[in-house]
Amino acid sequence: METNSNLKNLSDTIEISGGGKRVDLLLKNARVINTFSGDIHRTHVAVHGGKIVGFGDYKAKQIMDLKGAYLAPGFIDGHVHIESSMVKIPEFARVVLPCGTTSAVIDPHEIANVLGLDGIKYMLSSSLNAVLGVYVMLPSCVPATHLETAGAELTAHDLGLLLNDERVLGIGEMMNYPGVIFRDAEVMEKILIAKNKVIDGHAPMLKDKQLYAYVSAGIKSDHECTDVAEAREKLRAGMYIMIREGTAAKNLKGLLPLVNSENSRKFIFVTDDRHLEDIEKQGHVDYLVRTAIKLGVDPIRAIQMATINTAEYFGLKNLGAIAPGYQADLVVLQDLKGMKISKVFKQGRLVAADRKIVPGVVKQYEGKTRGTINVKWIEHSDFAMKAGGKYARVINVIPDQIVTKMSIEPVKQDGGYVSADPDKDILKIAVIERHMASGRVALGLVKGFGLKKGAIASSVSHDSHNIVVIGTHDGDMYTAAVEVVKMQGGIVAALNSQVLEALPLPVAGLMSDRSSEFVQEKLSRLGVTARMLGSKLSDPFMAMAFLTLPPIPEIRITDRGIIDAVKFKVTELFCKTAPGK
Repeated sequence: METNSNLKNLSDTIEISGGGKRVDLLLKNARVINTFSGDIHRTHVAVHGGKIVGFGDYKAKQIMDLKGAYLAPGFIDGHVHIESSMVKIPEFARVVLPCGTTSAVIDPHEIANVLGLDGIKYMLSSSLNAVLGVYVMLPSCVPATHLETAGAELTAHDLGLLLNDERVLGIGEMMNYPGVIFRDAEVMEKILIAKNKVIDGHAPMLKDKQLYAYVSAGIKSDHECTDVAEAREKLRAGMYIMIREGTAAKNLKGLLPLVNSENSRKFIFVTDDRHLEDIEKQGHVDYLVRTAIKLGVDPIRAIQMATINTAEYFGLKNLGAIAPGYQADLVVLQDLKGMKISKVFKQGRLVAADRKIVPGVVKQYEGKTRGTINVKWIEHSDFAMKAGGKYARVINVIPDQIVTKMSIEPVKQDGGYVSADPDKDILKIAVIERHMASGRVALGLVKGFGLKKGAIASSVSHDSHNIVVIGTHDGDMYTAAVEVVKMQGGIVAALNSQVLEALPLPVAGLMSDRSSEFVQEKLSRLGVTARMLGSKLSDPFMAMAFLTLPPIPEIRITDRGIIDAVKFKVTELFCKTAPGK
């Protein structure tokens, strides 16, 4: 029976493509951007059953005259953590589809650190009716390090349970590159289970023989290149170079000079982490394409980097091109250089027009996750820091960067306890373990936030997403942390023991269950509130979220304590003597 059905489908496809039956849609007078031939040709495009069936004249149920507009394949984001947008996948789709992004390869690393396999399954389930094509790379490093407490641990066996899902393309960014190079048993097991599927890389500054060892393990891409020299070496080693332009990390301008007509098919555009405000103001993958064109990249080449290159790397055989048999994911462009998008089709269906989503296209997902804020009862005294010496190691924030510096500073004391010193911009920071209710609270000092009063707190703190709090006053830190718990996750600003502003993030403590407009408004208010409290950072909440990330130098804090991120170990907060003595 199945064989007969397949034969009939094949027969129908051939008949329809050959002009024997009316097609669903004919897009007339399009200037087709052909990612195979590398040229633009004027023709009509026939669509049936969600796929492109041919070029030229066809009898059609519906005809749409594009009047000479450009027609490009739908854009594909080759690497993105949707959780960083702070909205669920259907809401994310509602935002990016009008930008021409019709598919995304996601790495649900953030929610996996909180919920493990259940988190990955939630992302897969929530994307089913989101219209956006969502494909998954399984997180390879959960937890990211042994220096923090995550909500889950994913072994090779765990990942293997999902590898047969048709939307799972392989193993996500292998951040533990030392584990690859030094042949850690568990890391090698994760590589082996991938078999013929893709393994993404994450290896900043890796070079020479260590790079060759990493690539020889079957890892074929990297999105951490920051300059041409690094990218060139990785390109010569056979890697695809993912050119990233997110909110925190921006590498587009630094890497584009390497792209030329001979090597451009080995480059992929990715956003990694791009916040809603940036998408609203600038765009999504279309922003990368538009910027690349402005910086001198040939428009067809730039579009290939957002479409067919990505599809071929991940083995998405029906995406990335406008050709018979390919999925009718299409972007209508009124202006090629300016990338002015007028219409977006997904599987032949109009889903966005004039930068707005078609009403009713995206269905919201009502599925729930379990509560993930599991803390031992928080006490005011948890934020009291006994002085263990006259000097302390202080985390120094560098504006608009995720790396930090360490300084040793004299501490302000009051009755044997350390106080924040806003005059010197030295504030208290706390990390509260929120997965196992262990009662672990690590305390430290941070410089560079500029708060003169109050406190801020968040359950978004990479990579394990424990609760992080920064403040000038123990009482305000307590108020902010308690509010995060009450909301079952979120971002808070507090002053004088009162909550000034808050964004609830009840989905794993990472994502809102509300609209993108609601999230953007709340984030804007939180930013204004943080500036009112004295912060001069462009985004203090994002800066705070990265202070708990142990793999990034120079000094960090997790629920396990102060982390020397160079020597990769827990270190003491206090010093007995001044620096240099």
